[in-house]
Amino acid sequence: MKKKMRSRIPTFKTLAEEARFWDTHSFADFEDELKDVDIVVELQKPAEETLILRIQKSLKNRLAKIAKKQGISISSLSRMWLMERLRAMG
Repeated sequence: MKKKMRSRIPTFKTLAEEARFWDTHSFADFEDELKDVDIVVELQKPAEETLILRIQKSLKNRLAKIAKKQGISISSLSRMWLMERLRAMG
């Protein structure tokens, strides 16, 4: 009987934490731990409300850099982080 090895892939608390990990690691290094999965994507209806937020240019540039690395828009990244923070606050 084969003994199950402990995963080298950590458990992540947030999507941002996971993104930081995969920005510095290759899936190829963990190929022996990966498994095929079926993905179901639920499309959400467009936002019903708009929030205009004024921020410093330097902050927007930092957001843009992070969003680009993750392959998403600044708006999506900001919305994700806002939702994570609200969930954490209960």
